[in-house]
Amino acid sequence: MTVTKNIRKKVILAGAAVFLIAAVFAGGFYIGRSRSNFSGAARPLAYSPEAGSSATSGSPVSLDFDLYWQVWDSLKNNFVDRNKVNDQDLFYGSLKGMAGASGDPYTVFMDPKEAKEFADELSGTFEGIGAELGIRNDVATVIAPLDGMPAQKAGIRAGDKIYAVDGKSTIGLALDAIVKKIRGAKDTKVTLTVIRGKEKPKDITITRSVIVVKSVKTEMRADGILVIRISNFNADTEGLFEAAVNTALTRNPKGIILDLRNNPGGYLDTAVNLASEWIPEGPIVAEQFNSNRRNEYPSNGSARLKNFPTVVLVNGGSASASEILAGALRDYKRATLVGEVTYGKGSVQTINDLSGGAALKVTVAHWLTPAGDFINDKGIKPEVEVKLAPADVDKNLDPQFTKALEILLKPKNK
Repeated sequence: MTVTKNIRKKVILAGAAVFLIAAVFAGGFYIGRSRSNFSGAARPLAYSPEAGSSATSGSPVSLDFDLYWQVWDSLKNNFVDRNKVNDQDLFYGSLKGMAGASGDPYTVFMDPKEAKEFADELSGTFEGIGAELGIRNDVATVIAPLDGMPAQKAGIRAGDKIYAVDGKSTIGLALDAIVKKIRGAKDTKVTLTVIRGKEKPKDITITRSVIVVKSVKTEMRADGILVIRISNFNADTEGLFEAAVNTALTRNPKGIILDLRNNPGGYLDTAVNLASEWIPEGPIVAEQFNSNRRNEYPSNGSARLKNFPTVVLVNGGSASASEILAGALRDYKRATLVGEVTYGKGSVQTINDLSGGAALKVTVAHWLTPAGDFINDKGIKPEVEVKLAPADVDKNLDPQFTKALEILLKPKNK
């Protein structure tokens, strides 16, 4: 297995984000800066793949591009609501269809708006109201408004139940759909109809703004356990995690709970560097390409947390970069995994910037844990499985966290 250094910023991301100001994406990525230009002036009529091209699985075939323009012209001229269809929508729609024809759910063409939202997702900066939302008793409920953000300033509180957004009911809607209704550009307004306890419904209007979400939260508990919660592997994660490491070194906790639940991923290099704080040497993750070439990403050797007993909390929302970190700690026996089977995102995509602000995401590789485990579609099964039932959530109970405390605080046999 060879070790190579890739100069492109790598990202592994999957799953659904829970913050109202977050976009929802799936896939593992590493970002490149490949650009291409398109001119709509010429209409190519035919295309024949070059000999030896990997673009086709069988014999090369000639493609009649005139068929594309026949469909284009027919829609422009004959579609009953043709005035509602513009050239840009037709063009981007055809590119989305081309990417979708690969049959791979993570190979996607993103129009400029989607590409910007994706970039915002990685930066940890969004436009919205700044609150965390969940479903409790089948109703959209505010888990926590972020300190100093518009939701909190407008009077939104933890536990508020959201029954409507801008006068339209949220009952029966999926969390993703509710999030999309509440999100929006800064300086625009959104009105939430909320019920607080036994009070009557009331409307709260919030002016959206730019939201900065810290990806790492650290708590030193009175029982001597250090809790590190990581929501994403974003641009701020390594700096905030460094502060958590310093807390561990100065406070000398009895153990560490690393909470990766509902973490959809982020920068691959960040996951490698965080894993290196427990693992002194050896590969953290490997990429397998279709040419049978492999890239290994080794520990940086810091390993400052290697002597602290650690429990990693995972669930079905722990994906990609989260699985890289959890899988490495499992394989090197540096932590006990507690919770539920992870998401199972084991492929890598490259992001190419295109003209006009669009982008193309293409699957180019699979990744494997240090022990060679390909977790795609199957996820990582924790050593200690603990389910979190809807009834637990409704009652603000967390049996997974309780089990982690039990493991770390259990008296050692002499």
